[in-house]
Amino acid sequence: MDQKRFVEDVDDDTIDLFALLRTVWLGKWIIALFFVIAAGIGVYVAYFASTPIYRSTAVVILETNQQSPVLDLQSVVSGASGDSTEVKSEIEVLRARSLMELVVNRMDLTNDPEFNALLRPETKIDQWKSTAIESVKGAIGSVTGADLSGAEPEVVPDDVASQRALDSAVDILLEKTSVQNVNGSLVFRITAESESAIKAAKIADTIVELYIINQVNVKFEAMEQATAWLSNRVSELKIELEDAEGAIADFNAGTDLVSLEIIKDSELELNDLRQRSADARETLSEFEIALEAFESATSIEEKVAVSNDPQLRRLSDTVASDPRSVAAFDVRFASLLLRAEQNVESAELQVTALDNAEQELEARIATQSRDLIALQQLTREAEATRLLYEYFLSRLKETSAQQGIQQADSRILSDAVIPRNPSEPKKSRIVALSGILGIMLGVGVVLLQASRRNGFQTASDLEKHTGVTVVGQIPTIPARRRMKVLDYLISKPASAAAEAVRDLRTSIMLSDLDNPPKVIVSTSSIPGEGKTTNSLALAQNLSSMGQKVLLIEGDIRRRTLNQYFDAKPTHGIVSVLSGDKAVSEVVEHFEDKGFDVIFGEKTSANAADVFSSRRFKDFIAEQRDNYDIIIIDTPPVLIVPDSRIIAQVADATLFSVKWDSTSRPQVDESLRLIQNANQKVTGLILSQVDAAGMKKYGYGGSYGAYAGYGAQYYSN
Repeated sequence: MDQKRFVEDVDDDTIDLFALLRTVWLGKWIIALFFVIAAGIGVYVAYFASTPIYRSTAVVILETNQQSPVLDLQSVVSGASGDSTEVKSEIEVLRARSLMELVVNRMDLTNDPEFNALLRPETKIDQWKSTAIESVKGAIGSVTGADLSGAEPEVVPDDVASQRALDSAVDILLEKTSVQNVNGSLVFRITAESESAIKAAKIADTIVELYIINQVNVKFEAMEQATAWLSNRVSELKIELEDAEGAIADFNAGTDLVSLEIIKDSELELNDLRQRSADARETLSEFEIALEAFESATSIEEKVAVSNDPQLRRLSDTVASDPRSVAAFDVRFASLLLRAEQNVESAELQVTALDNAEQELEARIATQSRDLIALQQLTREAEATRLLYEYFLSRLKETSAQQGIQQADSRILSDAVIPRNPSEPKKSRIVALSGILGIMLGVGVVLLQASRRNGFQTASDLEKHTGVTVVGQIPTIPARRRMKVLDYLISKPASAAAEAVRDLRTSIMLSDLDNPPKVIVSTSSIPGEGKTTNSLALAQNLSSMGQKVLLIEGDIRRRTLNQYFDAKPTHGIVSVLSGDKAVSEVVEHFEDKGFDVIFGEKTSANAADVFSSRRFKDFIAEQRDNYDIIIIDTPPVLIVPDSRIIAQVADATLFSVKWDSTSRPQVDESLRLIQNANQKVTGLILSQVDAAGMKKYGYGGSYGAYAGYGAQYYSN
């Protein structure tokens, strides 16, 4: 069992392409229907419902490196650089709402129904939408009790309404406009679409025209701003220059004439004073030394040596011989000493005078240096202001001269051409795509139907899934009423249905050659799977072979067996089991059918309790001696437990599975319940097989009794 499940799992994971293609081929008429419907819708949409849309394209190129020198820098009016960032920026400029608003205003698109939904006539679809909305509001109002239909419309001011109309027109224009950059170039394609060919070309040309005008206006505004700024700056610099020159004049008026040459002459004079002062100090030192020597000399010889005076030397020679020479010597020495003292005093006065002159000159030089620095600072500031003033003044004149000669960064390469044919709808493409979509939908529906089919189409599929042998395949018996089923089998013994019943009978009888089954239980998963028809057909076929057959209606809850016969008995199996009636009193014998029938009857007792009783087992044992074959038609397994209880007295259990209907989970659950009751299904019956359906699924040409050559053997 595990190995079988493994094979099934492998098979489930394998995609059979041929089976898939076969499924698609079998659903070819559904696919064709979807194709025709979708293609018809495509034809209607393309040729009747769609509004023709025209497209027109204008081409511009972005010029680079156009410079207008303002301040000798990259000015605000320079040309585009042409890099990728600039290209992307220009695309956004071409699609800017501000530019589109200019186009809307220029072409008065707010009064164009194509760009103003409020001006369009109400279509049937709009009427249907309004009706649907009102219906929904009415339904909600009836449930909630609120009056939604009488809501007053919103009052919108005129300016707000105008702005909304403008914004809506801009939005629609943006949707109808596209801008593309030609790869590797600075060329832009501006494409506009419209319901009018002329309007499409005009929109594209207007966008390009206003785009170029906008570039010039932007440059002109930038130039005006630059001119205004330069004018203000020149005025400020002029005032600053005048203030700087006035400061220089005031400074010169408040100070002596000073210059670098004067300071240099003063410095030379200072150096001379310093040299003279040094010489004077040296002379003073010499005089002081000489005075000190005069003052320290005591003897005549020392005085003569210190003075080095010839007259005093002559007197010193006569001092010893002439007393009058002593007085003359002293007078002469005193005069020399006085002269030495005067020399010292004179030298000191000279040094003092030179020091004072040096200090005065140094102070004057310092003052002149400070004045010179201040004058130079004022002069530099004035010169810098003058240079800026002259520079900005010249740029102001240049900028003023350039105001009237601005050029746009772009130029038109090609004006928009009025298209002759609409660009949309592409009728052939719409029809083709609609057809392809129809085919895809058809294939999807076919595959969805195939995937949702959870039933069994072939006996091999049923056997493979359950592991139980299929003992018969009973086709749908072409009888208009259930009462005519047995008449059909009796009147057409060479039909495919009759042959299928014979094949079922043979399979049952050969299932156990040593002990052929005498009591056979017929059941199914749910009602309507053909188990009662199979029971009747099997009973009729066995009786035609001379077998004494008893058919018992075990489904006493539903009691459908009387729908196949004219007899309407009032007593049945319950009366027998309760002892109220004898078997001979409830058995109905049908001479034309060839077998006996015990019908069910209405009872208040529980059916499961009735068939679980000892009386029922004894009844079946007794009938084994009276009949060759006993067939018990029981209720469905998934509905009530009656069939599993009755199967305890049976020799064989036949389980009917309706062709392409009974789901796999239903079959699995039924077999599980039977197995849990320690019962075994002898064989499965694939019932109500549809020959046309077998052909539909591709089995009609090669599968068993339903092959194409079966008509040579059957007479239906």
